[in-house]
Amino acid sequence: MRAMVCEQYGPPEVFRLSEVEQPVPAENEVLIRIRAATAGPADCAFRKGDPFLIKLMFGLRKPKFPIMGAQFAGEVQAVGSAVSSFKPGDRVLGLSPNGFGAYAEYVRMPADGLLVAIPATMSYEEAAAISDGATTALTFLRDVAKLQPGQRVLINGASGAVGAYAVQLARQFGAEVTGVCSTRNLELVRSLGAHAVIDYTAEDFTRAGHTYDVIFDAVGKSSYARCKGVLAPRGLYLTTVPSWAIVRDLLLTSLPGGKKAKFATAGLMQTRANLLFLMELAEAGKLRAVIDRCYPLEQLAEAHRYVETGRKRGNVVINV
Repeated sequence: MRAMVCEQYGPPEVFRLSEVEQPVPAENEVLIRIRAATAGPADCAFRKGDPFLIKLMFGLRKPKFPIMGAQFAGEVQAVGSAVSSFKPGDRVLGLSPNGFGAYAEYVRMPADGLLVAIPATMSYEEAAAISDGATTALTFLRDVAKLQPGQRVLINGASGAVGAYAVQLARQFGAEVTGVCSTRNLELVRSLGAHAVIDYTAEDFTRAGHTYDVIFDAVGKSSYARCKGVLAPRGLYLTTVPSWAIVRDLLLTSLPGGKKAKFATAGLMQTRANLLFLMELAEAGKLRAVIDRCYPLEQLAEAHRYVETGRKRGNVVINV
């Protein structure tokens, strides 16, 4: 099968198109023909091995898993002898945060793993997109922040792959949502349901005179130190980007009461229930995919370069 292989950390050019052995499903596994995957900041971080924590977890000298990509959508090609929950031809989306493998024509997954059916009305590209940013947004807002109706939440990076879904989910949870983005994305963020939108090129949200119960930095462009002045007395700052600064702030704010800073490894906290919940919202028209561009598998390096410009809106999808 064809796969984009990454055998060393580095710039997008480290990817090379290769012929590799097609996986064979064990008795409790399914083989999936991948139709769409995603490329986002987290994928770029794994490719670069930066921050260093990635190398500690996934290979010091080179990537432990040379076929990267953790989110995908496709169709079941074959099932193991003990599998009854899926059959060949089923349309599915899945997450593979531990073994990756989505930048290839086929991947095998445990039948009881992070794998669910796609609604008939949804394309593979839409499913892959939602399986990326929406899962992260759901973990941070529902599980870490425990967002409640009526709370005031600010989402920094509201037009990105995580932020675009965070706006929609925060509205679903009944919060009052303020989105922060650039001028060209103001209308997009409003269309996703934000009650208010701040153009960061014209206004600094930390000096706008408003306070928030939750500040979700979905792009890691701010910091707890900058944001704590506009947090409510028991407010919460969240960031998707691991750093020594957030570890320090998490420890310093860990005592009961007062303002908090938190980070979560959202990719490792996902469940089938999360995927089912997101698919139900999408099928009901309450959550929509936001796709900026699609690239063929062989242009994966170009897709990563575009992601690293910081200008994408929503998701970048890889057609396999």
